[in-house]
Amino acid sequence: MIRGKDMALSLLVVGTAAVAGYVLRSERSGTRTSRSKANLGARVIAPEDVPDDATVVDASAQRLGEIPGARRALDRAIRNGAREEWEHITLERDGAWSVVDRIRQTLPYYDADGDEYNGVYVQYNDRIVVLDAIGWAHLEEPLA
Repeated sequence: MIRGKDMALSLLVVGTAAVAGYVLRSERSGTRTSRSKANLGARVIAPEDVPDDATVVDASAQRLGEIPGARRALDRAIRNGAREEWEHITLERDGAWSVVDRIRQTLPYYDADGDEYNGVYVQYNDRIVVLDAIGWAHLEEPLA
């Protein structure tokens, strides 16, 4: 009989602690805003792979410099000679999703309909780099 009471008391304590933890976590999550992520990718391509109707931006363009992480992605692609794969930079901060919009709206974004790459074509010294961004909402839980 005592074992049953001990077990019931233990379950009651554990259940109460779980509920209290859930409530505290929910209150804390409600006071912080959810952050978003954006992933910028850059890739070096051959000059002959630039589509005829794509506008090529110089790497020193002011509008390009105003995009968070863009220069870092371009530099990484050049430094690593990223021809086979995209070099990625992930931004995790409030409003990171807006980076996707800024690249697509403030720069001459090329929307491919064939085998070309989507993105902004950038002249980086003597090389051509394609810069593109994707974003996603981080819905599961706010970041600290």
